[in-house]
Amino acid sequence: MVEEKRDNRKTETRESVQREKPWSPPKLLPVPDPQEGYVFRWVRSSIRGELDNKNVSQRFRSGWVACKTEDHPELMVMSDINSNFEGNIEVGGMLLCKRSREEALKEKSYIQSLNDAQMEGVDRNFLKEENEKMPLYSEKRTEVTFGGGRK
Repeated sequence: MVEEKRDNRKTETRESVQREKPWSPPKLLPVPDPQEGYVFRWVRSSIRGELDNKNVSQRFRSGWVACKTEDHPELMVMSDINSNFEGNIEVGGMLLCKRSREEALKEKSYIQSLNDAQMEGVDRNFLKEENEKMPLYSEKRTEVTFGGGRK
């Protein structure tokens, strides 16, 4: 019997087996590196060449702060020409903003409570039309029993 010479598995690496990744175009709006305690969002600053000060002001009042270019060198972007937000990151009428994760969670729970209240109202309105002879909604249940077959 001939003995095979085997290489030690520790010398094998996954890099040599990995396939080459295909090229893909860069994203229009780059994603900043995550920062502890913050969430990021692109806020519309202009639409069709017209400034959208109302939208930007509303976002600033709700706690969003425009990100500075020097704080995110990884993005490698050139801000829009004639931008009203000099020194900030603006791409295609979208302004990169950040705010604390706590504030974002507060907003999310507030919106969830509004959604829950709306759904409760819809359900209540729908079910008030229900008649016990013709129910609009009934819980469907099935039961499985064993034994009691033919004798």
